[in-house]
Amino acid sequence: MTTLTYRTLANTQEHLEDTALAEFSSMLRGAVITPQDSIYDQARQLWNGMVDRYPALIVRCLGTQDVCHAVDFAREHRMQLSIRGGGHHIAGNAIAEGGMTIDLSAMRSVHVDSRQGIARIDPGALLGDVDRESQAFGLASPLGINSTTGFAGLCLGGGFGWLTRRFGLTADNLLSADIVTADGQRHWVSADSEPDLFWAIRGGGGNFGVVTSFELRLHSAGPEVYAGLVVYPFEQARQVLHAWRDFTANSSEELSVWTVLRQAPPLPFLPESVHGQKVVVFALVHSGDVDTAEREAAPVLSFGEPVGHMLGVQPYTGFQAAFDPLLTPGARNYWKSHNFSRLDDEMLDSVIAATAQLPGPECEIFIAQLGGAMARVDPTATAYAGRDAQYMMNIHGRWQEAADDERCRDWARRSFSDLSPYATGGGYVNFLTEDEGERVAAAYGVNYTRLQAIKQQYDPDNLFRTNLNITPHVGEAVA
Repeated sequence: MTTLTYRTLANTQEHLEDTALAEFSSMLRGAVITPQDSIYDQARQLWNGMVDRYPALIVRCLGTQDVCHAVDFAREHRMQLSIRGGGHHIAGNAIAEGGMTIDLSAMRSVHVDSRQGIARIDPGALLGDVDRESQAFGLASPLGINSTTGFAGLCLGGGFGWLTRRFGLTADNLLSADIVTADGQRHWVSADSEPDLFWAIRGGGGNFGVVTSFELRLHSAGPEVYAGLVVYPFEQARQVLHAWRDFTANSSEELSVWTVLRQAPPLPFLPESVHGQKVVVFALVHSGDVDTAEREAAPVLSFGEPVGHMLGVQPYTGFQAAFDPLLTPGARNYWKSHNFSRLDDEMLDSVIAATAQLPGPECEIFIAQLGGAMARVDPTATAYAGRDAQYMMNIHGRWQEAADDERCRDWARRSFSDLSPYATGGGYVNFLTEDEGERVAAAYGVNYTRLQAIKQQYDPDNLFRTNLNITPHVGEAVA
């Protein structure tokens, strides 16, 4: 009789006999993948190539009952446990080293009820899946900007994108969810059903259980939008960033304009002489009337003297995937992020200085314009607390070779430190790296104590800990 070795919640090693594993496997519609299986190495790969972890077993679920069995098995054996949706989170928390990974990637169904304006989304669905199905009816909800990102992780951490200024966060549009908690029980949560748990999963990440179905509000947007890029030479950075800051202070909520500072990729509308040179890119989406969109976006072309631009009406789904070629899986990634309530001159100077020291052609700094509908939600209305962020910045270190790890990480950390005096002190959990656990409490701000109390209620043993963890806390009753 052979045994499988796994890591416990106490970080000890235990053994699981084949008979126990076989009995567990027989209960599933899905499959159990172990290191002996030929697909194991493929199954443990994540988007961030820096993450190289070896789970003891991967449970590829095909439905809620599989999830219940997997949670029960992990709890009964005190196994380290992780949850994989899209596997896109920068920290790589989808894989528990030596533990069990509940893999939801095969559960990718998206059903749109166009009459109700609602999408029902499985936990393995990617953003591209949601966009394709909802846009068939001219409907959309705020999502991220990379179509291969998993919907579940995005939504549970808050979620923002081109439509956030108009319609709020992804989590703001969550109407209900089915969730399996640490005791293996199923819960349907909404504003009227177990409202504390529903409050917690709108920004609290995977700390409270495994969500097996999401019900998302959709809005009329698309299927075509006015969108595109305007590119300026880096030498004009100070001028154009100041102009962008002033413009975004009063722009329409139907319009989102983000900036990216990086080396220019070989985009077809840019002269070859610009390729590989540092540039300031403004990416924009206007989700309203086309004539209005063109007029309201026009000032972006006059921030300075652009070296190229590509603006026009295009499919919303196309622009949602426009940055996919720059965000393909397998590269090495390290991020540092900040929230800002305003962009001071000194802050922008610091961004320019950091860009001048880019350590590689794939590294970049982007600043997303937020505010609007997102900012009008009370910071205590959902677990997501960063409603004061008018802008969110990600210092995105990305490279290919392990030999460049130290150099690229040091650049990201140094740039983050230089920009810290101008930031709100909050954060976005979907952008926090594995070594930023100390920022979790700050990210949740006034909501952290309540989150700890709900964690204590639903997961007192902290089974769901392979994440940006909210620790259980015995305290006053949940408000």
